Amino acid sequence: MIKIVPSNQWQPRVNGTQDNKEILPIVQKIIAEVCEKQDAALFAYTKELDGAVLTSLLVAEDEKQSAMNQVESSFLEALQTAAERIRLFHEKERGTSWWNMEKDGSILGQLVRPMDRVGIYVPGGRAAYPSSVLMNAIPAIVAGVEDIVMVTPPDKNGQIPASTLVAAQVAGIERIYKVGGAQAIAALAYGTESIQRVDKIVGPGNQYVATAKQLVYGQVDIDSFAGPSEVVIIADEHANPAFVAADLLAQAEHDPEAAAVLLTSSEKLAKEVAEQVEKQTTKLERVKIIEESLHKHGAIVLTQDMDEAVTLSNLVAPEHLELMVGNPWELLPKVLHAGAVFLGPMSPETVGDYIAGPSHVLPTSGTARFSSALSVDTFIKKTSLISYSKEALKRDAKQVITLAEQEGLEAHAASIRIRMEED
Repeated sequence: MIKIVPSNQWQPRVNGTQDNKEILPIVQKIIAEVCEKQDAALFAYTKELDGAVLTSLLVAEDEKQSAMNQVESSFLEALQTAAERIRLFHEKERGTSWWNMEKDGSILGQLVRPMDRVGIYVPGGRAAYPSSVLMNAIPAIVAGVEDIVMVTPPDKNGQIPASTLVAAQVAGIERIYKVGGAQAIAALAYGTESIQRVDKIVGPGNQYVATAKQLVYGQVDIDSFAGPSEVVIIADEHANPAFVAADLLAQAEHDPEAAAVLLTSSEKLAKEVAEQVEKQTTKLERVKIIEESLHKHGAIVLTQDMDEAVTLSNLVAPEHLELMVGNPWELLPKVLHAGAVFLGPMSPETVGDYIAGPSHVLPTSGTARFSSALSVDTFIKKTSLISYSKEALKRDAKQVITLAEQEGLEAHAASIRIRMEED
């Protein structure tokens, strides 16, 4: 089911972004129609694509209460625990405005302010994802964003999964709209009669959603150009093969395009993990998805040593990286690129998905080389402060004029000269 290959024969997926050329015209048409027809387009596409005939996009209060009554108390308690862990972690990220007064009387600093309005996209489809609600919303709330709205596609009966609605209430989201797909992204970016435009859109979605986010970027900010999910596990001879296999399978069950890769220098471990993958798969429900994922993108890669394993991992820049080695903290300084790192046998990637605390919204498709996990910083903007004194301007005037003249910008130079002449 999962192939064992030597490192020199392995072709890592370093760019998992899906080709959207075929669907691009479709998404462009949807966005254009939402801009033109607004709510009417949202109702029409919800009927066409989701099979739901709606009279209102906004989730009513009685629907929220009904959802609360439907879920088990154990689920609600788990959500509340996760929400508290996420909040506590992200509160440590909060920055504050600052400024310094120099001896010459000038003041330099930075204003740190939250965005006004954020839209969160929560996918429907194969399953409900209440964890995605918490992981996107709570960092925004901690950042100080006052207006947060959520969009998510309804089922054919016009209903949102109870678990999703409950998660929104636990997170603190009051306005939830029954709309999904590219049309929801267009509504958030440009606004309609019912949905006010936002400053930033975050949250995962299918290829249509991802393409729509790319197209509206610039009109609004977005979290990332997300690709399929992935995990890389670096393991040595000390690793438990059953643990390694379980974590590979946990990643593979996400999606047929998900990638689950083991990098190890132990041939014995490689064989044992392959056997465990076969054995454990028979006990799982999403077998077809797992098999397709492992066939297309899964691999057990035999490396010469741990250094080569880390080198290959840095090349992939995985969304999730597990270090199942004797001393993971010793290996950690060599890790240059990863969305999140999980250290040791008792830190499976799954705890990061749900309850550890850091947001599980991570860079995919190699973008961990230059981007970061979703955090409080995702929802703030920083404004520079510059207040020059007369003494400071006198000190710098000649050099500013020199630099402006070098660039051929005489008006720039003149804006300094006129102040010096007046003085």
